[in-house]
Amino acid sequence: MNGAESLVRTLVAGGVDVCFTNPGTSEMHFVAALDRVEGMRCVLGLFEGVVTGAADGYFRMKGTPASTLLHLGPGLANGLANLHNAKKAHSGIVNIVGQHATYHIGYNAPLTSDIEGLARPMSEWVRTSPDAKSVAADGAAAIAAAKSAPPQIATLILPADTAWNEADGIATVAAPKQQPGFSTEAVEKAAKILHSGGTQNLLLVTGNALTERGLALAQQIAGKTGCKVMGQTYHPRMARGRGRFSIDRIPYVIELALPILKDFKNIVLVEANEPIAFFAYPNKPSELKPAGCEIHRMTAWGGNSIAALEALSDALGAKPSDVKPQALAELTKPTGGLTFATIAQAIACAIPENAIIVDESLTTGRGFFPPTAAAAPHDWLQNMGGSIGFSTPVATGAAVACPDRKVICMVGDGSSMYTIQSLWTQAREGLNILTVVFANRIYQILRGEFDGVGAGAPGKRAMDMLTIDRPTIDFVALAKGMGVEARAVKSAEEFNKALADFVPVKGPHLIEVQM
Repeated sequence: MNGAESLVRTLVAGGVDVCFTNPGTSEMHFVAALDRVEGMRCVLGLFEGVVTGAADGYFRMKGTPASTLLHLGPGLANGLANLHNAKKAHSGIVNIVGQHATYHIGYNAPLTSDIEGLARPMSEWVRTSPDAKSVAADGAAAIAAAKSAPPQIATLILPADTAWNEADGIATVAAPKQQPGFSTEAVEKAAKILHSGGTQNLLLVTGNALTERGLALAQQIAGKTGCKVMGQTYHPRMARGRGRFSIDRIPYVIELALPILKDFKNIVLVEANEPIAFFAYPNKPSELKPAGCEIHRMTAWGGNSIAALEALSDALGAKPSDVKPQALAELTKPTGGLTFATIAQAIACAIPENAIIVDESLTTGRGFFPPTAAAAPHDWLQNMGGSIGFSTPVATGAAVACPDRKVICMVGDGSSMYTIQSLWTQAREGLNILTVVFANRIYQILRGEFDGVGAGAPGKRAMDMLTIDRPTIDFVALAKGMGVEARAVKSAEEFNKALADFVPVKGPHLIEVQM
């Protein structure tokens, strides 16, 4: 057994049984081992950003890490943007990155680079195996790191000779650390704060607090105390739809966020970060909380927020009978032109039971939350790191993790072009994904940011850097060229029809919404 096979067998034995791959020469012994060892599903991506984003989406839905296989430093570098997003979402991933043979590195061949230096900003755990006999143990340590609480991105660098030389065997993965508990003192302090003050208190939640159980507890607490419950602007995963507590998010736009937060005297954080602006803008604050507002952390990321919310609910005497009824939007299929409102209504009507929504709709999607609160129960995934090209890879990984669930990926035309190769992987694997591309022929979010930073009125050259035209991208042709059935729509009626045709059908499909 060589080092590569010892690593693959260690991965499978450690519960890592999916590998999203884009290999090269240095990884061929690992590829051969994947061929020999039963139990590992291998999914090829045609760009490393698809590979790393798919591993992120897989973890968000499965709760256990997948592995990636990347080619040397440049291959890892191509995947870093979506590893950044995965890190911000606290996803567990085991990256396997090939390296030149140990004796070849010193010759400074064209693909030689500082792989550890590239890996460290996006990985909490980084190691280079020194020899074949160390590979299995290093792999087991990487799995343990990825499965830790909170989960981590672990990057194991595998020199080619450590892959092809003789190894000892497989290694056992250490039992993961138990999930942290919660601070009784922090819960007691939160209870005292929320007991008085009513609507002047905000419970700001994310992470495990956005599961169906966590939201139900938050709803009881809000009903009992009168506090407001909100989420951060973006979340790794949120339970949404009929029968689930629908909460607002802090708006992305500073001018919208400030008036919403201006009256709060206390903000209790449940895994969430303090509310801050996404970017700096001239003469606008970075902190969104009002002056004098105090921040109180009840749980940090990865803490046992469900147990903490249960303890908080008990301390306050909150019960299911305290829950206030929610007023949800009435869902009717829209007619007429394609506007933000009609698009949101059509999607809300089309979401099937237990769907997974991957949202990178940016400006088009800012109004999607109110109508989709009345949709069938579903999970909603968002981009935590802000690096675009997130959604189609994450949808790919989510569909691999949950083959029995419909995945609906919503993405702007500009963002989609970063990782459009995802469609090829979806077709090859027969994944149950509907991609909806909002084609407004402009980086609309950047047009807004141009105004937001006070850069003045954009001239022709500036607009050329913000628009996506000349030529117009034909997403239907791109999708069909990669084996995905697709159509374009120009009205609400056509959009309704396309959704009705594609949502119930398994396999990959694409709708280009021409706005």
